[in-house]
Amino acid sequence: MRTPEETARAVTAGVCRLMRGGLTAAEEAAQLDGLAACYAERTDVRHPFHPLGDTPLRSRASLREHFAAGGPPAGVESFDVVDDRVHATADPEVVIFEFRYAGVIDGRAFSLPCIFVVRVRDGEIVESRDYADHVAAARAFGRLPALAAALSPAPDMS
Repeated sequence: MRTPEETARAVTAGVCRLMRGGLTAAEEAAQLDGLAACYAERTDVRHPFHPLGDTPLRSRASLREHFAAGGPPAGVESFDVVDDRVHATADPEVVIFEFRYAGVIDGRAFSLPCIFVVRVRDGEIVESRDYADHVAAARAFGRLPALAAALSPAPDMS
């Protein structure tokens, strides 16, 4: 059974493999299944800083869908976890995983700071609060205009 630290690291390593792309359909499906298996069947994963609002992910199936959504961005040359540190807490089920996703997309370097506060029971994540720089991610993946449009008020049609 994985420790909380090993489980948190398994998730981010799996995300990196997905984001790098180049997987066959079978490899991608296996990677998605492996990522989803890091979570309990009933879980509570939140992204409190997401600019479009925090929509809780409450099941292993919803986490698999979350990881499958959109696929890797085009032009990914590298995508890795760097500057990673795990901070133990007084609760043996909870770790704080501080890191950056860093890499290169279409020749442009990016850095996405993240902190995950993860509760792991029996090797599976039962609760996580994922704090990430979503604006930096949108910029890195070429999705900043879409994010800005989504944040803009709808035109008044009256």
